[in-house]
Amino acid sequence: MTMPDLKPPVVSERAVIAPTEEPEPVVPVVFSVEDVTVKYAGVPAITNIDLAIHEREITALIGPSGCGKTTLLRSFNRMNDLVPGTTVDGRIAYHGVDLYGPNVDPVEVRRRIGMVFQKPNPFPKSIFDNVAFGPRLLGQRRDLDDAVERALTRAALWDEVKDKLKSSAFALSGGQQQRLCIARCLAVEPDVLLMDEPCSALDPIATARIEDLMEQLKQDFTIVIVTHNMQQAARTSDRTAFITAEVQDDGHRVGRLVEYDRTGTIFTHPSDPRTEGYVTGRFG
Repeated sequence: MTMPDLKPPVVSERAVIAPTEEPEPVVPVVFSVEDVTVKYAGVPAITNIDLAIHEREITALIGPSGCGKTTLLRSFNRMNDLVPGTTVDGRIAYHGVDLYGPNVDPVEVRRRIGMVFQKPNPFPKSIFDNVAFGPRLLGQRRDLDDAVERALTRAALWDEVKDKLKSSAFALSGGQQQRLCIARCLAVEPDVLLMDEPCSALDPIATARIEDLMEQLKQDFTIVIVTHNMQQAARTSDRTAFITAEVQDDGHRVGRLVEYDRTGTIFTHPSDPRTEGYVTGRFG
């Protein structure tokens, strides 16, 4: 049996071969936010929020002051529980588990989902004791030296402090203190890092170091960051959510999600004119 003569097709010089678009890889979802409304003393701060936070990505929450970015961020590890009169309606699932379910321990939530605040807030302790605080609280007594070194190394601080671990954390610079606070979070082996304006109190050099650190950390952690710095969001994040504040009939401002997409799309081809106006600085 003879095989047919397989000749390559003749392609005209004028022919245009369209490139094949590769499908976007499926990235697991860490947080699924469904129709979430958060109220303080009955007054909504954010309402009807729907979005998904993806694993090992940096997600930026942007928007004008008072739009509820920090409220949304704090809802991811139940920090809003600490504010009397706060209610959360809707559903926030973490790896499919309802974070506000009746059998969920908020303390365990905050171990798995760490938070770094706007201003560095080291404890009035030594550098070592700051990082060892979490593991000790969880009952770890052995291998503390290794745990502290590992956390400080991950936070890109070990080489700068390894010879002064017994010194006060307050002796560090502002940028070092913020990286120490990141190391303190990492010491308890979280899954997620929430960062609320982590660079707003830092100079440009310290800010660049934190941004570089975030890029390294996302290889192992999911990161959600609140920032007013549009350049920072554009530089560091994989996805961006734009939230704006709408004035209600009663005069209260409530945050609503306007647009959520890949960061490149948000900053170059937003679908909503309000997003374009904000990221280009025309309003905000």
